[in-house]
Amino acid sequence: MAKASSTKPSDLDVNTVPLVALNFNVRNRLAMYLNPKTMVASDWTRLAEEMGYSYLEIRNFEAAENPTGKLLEDWQAKCFRPTVGGLLDMLKRIERHDVLTDLQQNIEADCIKYLERQSQQQNEYSQPLQDPVVGSSFPRSQELAGITTRDDPLGNTPELFDAFICYCQNDIQFVHEMIRQLEQTEYKLKLCVFDRDVLPGTCVWSITSELIEKRCRKMVVVISDDYLSSSECDFQTKFALGLCPGAREKRLIPVKYKAMKKQFPNILRFITVCDYTNPCTQGWFWNRLAKALLNS
Repeated sequence: MAKASSTKPSDLDVNTVPLVALNFNVRNRLAMYLNPKTMVASDWTRLAEEMGYSYLEIRNFEAAENPTGKLLEDWQAKCFRPTVGGLLDMLKRIERHDVLTDLQQNIEADCIKYLERQSQQQNEYSQPLQDPVVGSSFPRSQELAGITTRDDPLGNTPELFDAFICYCQNDIQFVHEMIRQLEQTEYKLKLCVFDRDVLPGTCVWSITSELIEKRCRKMVVVISDDYLSSSECDFQTKFALGLCPGAREKRLIPVKYKAMKKQFPNILRFITVCDYTNPCTQGWFWNRLAKALLNS
């Protein structure tokens, strides 16, 4: 018999629960609220705009019998990290508080059931099936499981990020400012900062490649004179650029935050730079950078 879950609605963090947790009942009831077009309340088209869909993309959804359901499925498939919390935040922004109030208990129930199933599966996986010394044909790479501070040690739910931050140690103070401006504000971005998020004890190059290619949507490169002398930064930048032709979402964003004596790296000259050194545009800097990271 599965162990009863101790999760309570008050302990629930919907920002960590994937959208797939919502079952048919909640999705159908949500469609009942959003499918009808009225003059007094935002409908599914307003939600689609909040999700970032274009006019033509929204027009395509109109042909569906249940456009809200189709929209949720498409967003769930295309969004890098679709969560229940993300959906609820968008419903708040389009002022559909009636939906949030009426469906709150059902949504919480679905989230708790999902977490219970995940917990049960992890307990099952944690039971040893063979001597750990003996090799296994299971395809998961154990070397890259549990590489960040919030990783699932079993590798079932790897920690994901909005952006990998490429920086050298002498620029760490600016990285701290980046954390304050992008993570601890209304943007609520999740940055991968190697010294903060990566556990010690494994191969630096393997971890870096895994994070840039599979765990992070984009990459921010903090450019400085010290960056030009860093072999780690050079590897990270060239690795990310090598992914770009076949992975458009791995867009690289160079950031120049202080004056440089050395020449700006030629390898990045064709990419638009976010320049913190220009006093005329400094007031727009953090908003531009955040929007670039939020865009898919």
